[in-house]
Amino acid sequence: MLKTAPAVFAVGENYQIMVSVTAPSLFSVQVGEKTYYDAANGIMRSQSPLHRVTVPMAALDAARGYTVCVRPLVERKPYFTETAPMAEIPFAFTPVPHGRVRAYHIADAHNRVETAVAAAQTFGNADFLILNGDVIDHSGDPSKFDNIYAIAAALTGGHIPIVFSRGNHDMRGNFAEQFAAYTPAENGKTYYTFRLGDIWGMVLDCGEDKDDGHAEYGHTVACHDFRLQQTAFLKEEIAKADFAAPTVKTRLVVVHNPFTHRLSPPFDIEEEVFGEWARLIRTHIRPHAYVCGHLHELSVYPAGSAFDDRGQGCPVIIGAKPGEDAYFAGCGLVIDGEKLTAQFTDSNRETFSTVTVAP
Repeated sequence: MLKTAPAVFAVGENYQIMVSVTAPSLFSVQVGEKTYYDAANGIMRSQSPLHRVTVPMAALDAARGYTVCVRPLVERKPYFTETAPMAEIPFAFTPVPHGRVRAYHIADAHNRVETAVAAAQTFGNADFLILNGDVIDHSGDPSKFDNIYAIAAALTGGHIPIVFSRGNHDMRGNFAEQFAAYTPAENGKTYYTFRLGDIWGMVLDCGEDKDDGHAEYGHTVACHDFRLQQTAFLKEEIAKADFAAPTVKTRLVVVHNPFTHRLSPPFDIEEEVFGEWARLIRTHIRPHAYVCGHLHELSVYPAGSAFDDRGQGCPVIIGAKPGEDAYFAGCGLVIDGEKLTAQFTDSNRETFSTVTVAP
């Protein structure tokens, strides 16, 4: 019934356990003695091929395992719906530990599944996975989303968490408006915070990479207002100051487009908005690193470098490089409090370099 192993996404203070099924079914997840349902206002969902169950992080971290419960639907009727026997599939789960951890970053895979997986496997075991936008090439066909879950299943097996962000190519196509239904989101929003072990993180979403009125979009985007909503979100998070908790040892900003860098026309957008984001983050949150994709390169840019146009305040890691013949290179991260190291690996099983990011 399951197309792949589940993906366990870190969103806010919860995990969203998501998995596609091969036929209509009813879906729930058991953690310890409690069952969490994929339901809408008390009605078990069966029409969507993708199921989502939200589980508190504290519960799953403590249980260190969960059971996926899938009941095939024979025929849904107004009365006496017919179902088949329920399958129960257990999965072990390892929360991100405190202290030194390893993560792998993939962005801009553009439907490369096998080579993105190979690049990550070259880095070796990871405590969590980062999928940072444009994992698919567009959202014009819902089957594209299967590539996200294929990579997630191959690298996590449903056993470790994933941090996910949206990229600009994800905003294109007939199903772009439903992207948050196929991927993790917090109350429908593709920006949020997360907490994994000693790490506090923020996911931001720059939207498209040109002005809303660009002919390429055909009047289908409203990203300027969407970015203003995130300015308000940043101010709310600064007021809450969860990132300043004494148990937080590392602060990361995960965002597909490295907005602290000013690109050439027609990509030189939102000077005021992106400048305000950079100021708020630099002044109040003070992250140890930005983790980005979008530019199709493997680089680490220190604060104050020629790359730093808007005052990034910390290093920016660009960690994804797709190439010809399905080639892909990504970025492994070793995180130990304020110490960050980036290791670039590729689908040819080669390790390019290891770069000290901070301090």
